[in-house]
Amino acid sequence: MSTLTTEPVNSRESSRILVQPVTQIRVRRSEWVKMRSLRSTLLTLAAAVATLIATGVLVGIVTNHYWSTLRPDEIAAFNPIDRTLLGYNLAQLAVCVLGVLLVTGEYATGMIRATFGAVPQRLPVVWAKATVYAVVTLVLMTAAALVAFSSGQLLLGDHGTTLAADGALHSVIGVGGYLTLIGVLAVALGFVIRSTAGAVALLFGLLMVLPAMGLLLPSSWQENLLPYLPSNAGSSMIATHIAPQGLSAETGLLVLTTWVIGALALAAVLVKRRDA
Repeated sequence: MSTLTTEPVNSRESSRILVQPVTQIRVRRSEWVKMRSLRSTLLTLAAAVATLIATGVLVGIVTNHYWSTLRPDEIAAFNPIDRTLLGYNLAQLAVCVLGVLLVTGEYATGMIRATFGAVPQRLPVVWAKATVYAVVTLVLMTAAALVAFSSGQLLLGDHGTTLAADGALHSVIGVGGYLTLIGVLAVALGFVIRSTAGAVALLFGLLMVLPAMGLLLPSSWQENLLPYLPSNAGSSMIATHIAPQGLSAETGLLVLTTWVIGALALAAVLVKRRDA
């Protein structure tokens, strides 16, 4: 009578998974991977960069071509620095939409539950998304502003200026700084509203609708309220000449930063209190 003995075919040891503690740096790396792996991120950032540069190029070509037809008052008021950087008004739309989508997209798909499951404290996720997007936006938008300025001045010919001109470098850096702060504001409002349509509508209201509606207010109200709206405070960071009732560049930066900090603080409170 024969007996059968069985032995394990594979005696390999099971692989070990090294679980590391959650740190802010690791959360940032995770958010960076998620951000750069989305096709919409690349397309939206490309649209913002292209809009900023294309506007500078178009302004340079058109203004130089029709310079002889401009009225004396138009020539006297012409500012080559401000004109070639006008594209930031359109670029901010793409920056805002992407900032919102980086947050609300996860809420819409339910991925935010996995994110908070991996980071139970939750707040590191808020800081990581804001920080990563701020760095990316600052680098890209400042570079795009520099290209828009340089190409626009070149195409303006004799009517252009250089980066060494008074206020030129300040305006280029101001464009990058303004778009960065607006992008972080969009991320914060994404956490607050948790709806793409709602957050985008609120942002557009703050940046475009309220400044326009404010012009209907009495002049005394306009002087005391309008300069402190996010877009108006941001424009003072960029403009080479301050309007009579406008803020200085430093005050505008402080006001806009206050808006961003306030939105981030509200986002932090709500993220901790609400269910995912």
